[in-house]
Amino acid sequence: MQIPEIPNLIHYAIPFFTVTVILEVILSVKIKLHDYEFKDAGTSIVMGLGNVAIGLITKGIALGFFYLLYNFWHLFEIPFAWWSWIILLFAEDLCYYWFHRTSHESRFFWASHVVHHSSKNYNLSTALRQSWSGGFYTFIFWIPLILIGFHPVMVLVQMSVSLIYQYWIHTEFITKMPKWFEAVFNTPSHHRVHHATNPQYLDRNHAGIFIIWDRIFGTFEPEVEKPVYGLVKNIDTYNPIKIAFGEWYKMLGDFFTSKTNWRNKFKYLMKPPGWKHDGTSILSADLRREWEERNKV
Repeated sequence: MQIPEIPNLIHYAIPFFTVTVILEVILSVKIKLHDYEFKDAGTSIVMGLGNVAIGLITKGIALGFFYLLYNFWHLFEIPFAWWSWIILLFAEDLCYYWFHRTSHESRFFWASHVVHHSSKNYNLSTALRQSWSGGFYTFIFWIPLILIGFHPVMVLVQMSVSLIYQYWIHTEFITKMPKWFEAVFNTPSHHRVHHATNPQYLDRNHAGIFIIWDRIFGTFEPEVEKPVYGLVKNIDTYNPIKIAFGEWYKMLGDFFTSKTNWRNKFKYLMKPPGWKHDGTSILSADLRREWEERNKV
């Protein structure tokens, strides 16, 4: 099987990202839908550039690991054919859903993913606010694709396609897409819910490309109330270093300094963000449950 070179799709997309962010800034100021926060957007862009630079290393690590697995064992010999890419489109998106959902339900993965949610604004620049650490370990969620028989090159290309798709949904300029589109695909409306701190929206709509996974696995929430963006406890900083590694510092601090047994110490890594061994935890699920009780959902 002839293996093509890996196209660096993210690098090719950077000019498009740049132009569209500038256009959004112009429209925001002209239409005055909201005051565009340039400092926050600048921080997001710095985080994005850092992610691209570090990605030169992390993508190499992921590709090398995938090749080791692929050469050791895989179930099928899946060719670089058109039908393979269609199957991979859905299979990769399902892997992304579980990666994304786990990143909200386990603090170890949240420590890197929190970066993307750290802005209190929601615009195209927010899409660029990406982790500097996640690429070193989150690729494990795509291992099943390699074991099934998808070539590592195919998997990495589709992962890039998914990331590029998700860029355009970070905007408030698009209210709703046609109903059939909203029923199947991830849209700005669905993803605004995901970035919101409203109790009913917490840990909902983890979709990458297809919203069908959230509908199937019970994590879908429609946009009704106006979203309030950011974190339940905002970090209030524009410092890229603090944004990139702040949650790692807090998590490891809880692990090493908490006066409890080792079993509970490890729970500070694996339990949801906000978990505490002394029973004083306030989790997203708790906030959502309180909201449902108040509103009798």
